[in-house]
Amino acid sequence: MAIFKKTTKEVKAKKGESALGSRVNALVCPHISEKAAILAEKGTYVFEVARDTNKIEIAKAVATLYNVTPVRVNIINLPDTRVFVRNRNGVKAGLRKALVTLKKGDKIEIL
Repeated sequence: MAIFKKTTKEVKAKKGESALGSRVNALVCPHISEKAAILAEKGTYVFEVARDTNKIEIAKAVATLYNVTPVRVNIINLPDTRVFVRNRNGVKAGLRKALVTLKKGDKIEIL
């Protein structure tokens, strides 16, 4: 059954990986809030990430984009919330955030 087996290049191209091995679209955008600014002073940065990424992919993406070394990655999944606007029920999409702690001395300039 080796005829039907996919090569590693086809699998990587399907997942959206670059030549460096990290996902191109793992990081959606930096999450900017008052709490994120306080955490950034302590060396922890907050990013919105894609739903299907894991901690390893996030760490590789941060390392390649910002040229820093992540020490720890924590993930927070915020659920969808129900909203009531103009006499209609709706759903506000949840999001997935990653808290990336960097090595001492490393900094990311977001703004």
